[in-house]
Amino acid sequence: MDTNECAVLKLFVIGVLVNAWMLRGLSATDSFNMEPTPPRPRKVCNESRLQWEMEGCGESFKQDMAHIDPQYWCNLTHFISEYHFFTLCTEKRSHEVNCYWPNPLVESYIIRIHKHFFSNCTMEQVVWVDPPDDTLTILILIPVFLTLAMIALVVWCSKRSDILA
Repeated sequence: MDTNECAVLKLFVIGVLVNAWMLRGLSATDSFNMEPTPPRPRKVCNESRLQWEMEGCGESFKQDMAHIDPQYWCNLTHFISEYHFFTLCTEKRSHEVNCYWPNPLVESYIIRIHKHFFSNCTMEQVVWVDPPDDTLTILILIPVFLTLAMIALVVWCSKRSDILA
């Protein structure tokens, strides 16, 4: 499509839109309000109440965790639902007191809960080990051979450009 056809098509679309607008009986001031709307006032976060609400969520979580044997506290499968409800509680209560979630206050409370229940769950230092020599050789040679193959393909195609064109 050349530039003249494109311009005519644009004018046609604009004309159809303007006619449809006029047939509906709207004016420019009816559909667009040009006055800026004032921002909705944001309620202030009540941090003291939020702290109290977090304590409530924490107490509920502590009661739930009391039903789980402490030897299973490091195994997430044993307490995932309790932790999920704790997280939902902190999020819901944060929004109830007009605070965003997570915020520094909630995060510090969650860290305290983690220190209380999961401080002994740290893993030992992970020792990274090189893969076996055969695996390492294959992992090195595959990209090298692919690079060589791509170079050979480009050279071959550039020599055969008279036939391919």
